[in-house]
Amino acid sequence: MAELQSLDPNTPIFAQFKEKTGPIVLANTFFVPEERTEEFLSLFRRQAEFMKAQPGFVSLQMHRGTAGSRLLMNVAVWESTEALATAFGSPEFQRMAAESPDDIVSYPHIFEQVDL
Repeated sequence: MAELQSLDPNTPIFAQFKEKTGPIVLANTFFVPEERTEEFLSLFRRQAEFMKAQPGFVSLQMHRGTAGSRLLMNVAVWESTEALATAFGSPEFQRMAAESPDDIVSYPHIFEQVDL
């Protein structure tokens, strides 16, 4: 299973799941070794199809770092943290997440829009 790390050590992802807010954006940056990229993307596509069918899902995009970067970033919009937490915690998604190789590191963080 991929290793989960916090971008902000004061607010790990599981603490963020408890915040009742929405709409939200999940920005999840992955460090993926070069030899694992296609395997990771194949698994991610399956996970994305599952998430797209969940209540509260709005949209999803995957981005690849430039200039040979080993980073990939998923940006997903959800109606609420509750909807995301429910989908993430489902047994089916957790089974797929367990398939992710141990040498992949995931940095998920939830954001709210700031009006400017």
